[in-house]
Amino acid sequence: MAISGEGQGLALVPGRDCGSCSLCCILPDIAEFDKPANQPCRHCLPGGGCDAYDVRPSTCREFYCLWRTDPTLGDEWEPRLSRMMMYGQGPQLTALVEPEAGAIWREAPYLGWLEGRARVLKAQGGYVVVYAGEEVSVVKG
Repeated sequence: MAISGEGQGLALVPGRDCGSCSLCCILPDIAEFDKPANQPCRHCLPGGGCDAYDVRPSTCREFYCLWRTDPTLGDEWEPRLSRMMMYGQGPQLTALVEPEAGAIWREAPYLGWLEGRARVLKAQGGYVVVYAGEEVSVVKG
């Protein structure tokens, strides 16, 4: 599932930064770099960062994960802790999970929150989808 900058005009939550997290450079496919899902981008630096930062495409330039933009998400959703990153596209919420932590999204507190968000999005014609390695799941709300 390719990431998109759509809807990313949201303000960033103060005090939240990427730090050493590079999940957005590993988990999604990035068409501009011909990068498949679940493999590090060739521009991703060990410990975080990008060696193409100044010339990165708009897909990367405009993207922030939901943890960076949604102040209602608690510390447990910090991607380095949750081992997943989330983003929204219209009435859809996508969660990308590190393949080696594939079942973590089914554990508390994550599953309950995802089910709650699925109920809200369903009323808006949307849904929550989780990609964990080769497994794709739609969360029931």
